[in-house]
Amino acid sequence: MKVFGIAGYSGSGKTTLLEKLIPQFTARGLKVAVIKHAHHGFDIDRPGKDSYRHREAGATEVLLSCGSRWALMHERREEPEPTLGELLGHLSPCDLVLIEGFKQEPVPKLEVYRPENGKPPLFPERGDIVAVASDAALETDLPHLPLNDISAIADFVMNHLQLQVRQC
Repeated sequence: MKVFGIAGYSGSGKTTLLEKLIPQFTARGLKVAVIKHAHHGFDIDRPGKDSYRHREAGATEVLLSCGSRWALMHERREEPEPTLGELLGHLSPCDLVLIEGFKQEPVPKLEVYRPENGKPPLFPERGDIVAVASDAALETDLPHLPLNDISAIADFVMNHLQLQVRQC
């Protein structure tokens, strides 16, 4: 599996970019997975649902399954937060894993930069940022990709990771 990250501050458009990139990669015959890091707690379950009740009762893992999907929820309880490597180990084999967040992990990343967020760019301090996608002009030696040119960004990622288009 090849791993590539999308980094940037909250509100920069990371999720929107991923949402547009995924169809580009799948149209090129790649099997794609995504890992997203949430800085705040989250819950994909609701009180009253059976799976919620099982977790609240103390189950460490609850696997939900139906005809169209399955989901595994793992309660960490007192366990430390898993590393990116540990999370990658839970994925089924695929061609490309796109990472949103995990800014500190040493994987190649594209920074989504919007100056209107009022934050400095990450790339001057991060050696693992290999390109920047932005609508603004930037002073950098890194490849600078127009944020709305999704095809160019997909091409860059594929070239950087040496991924080949697969026949569907």
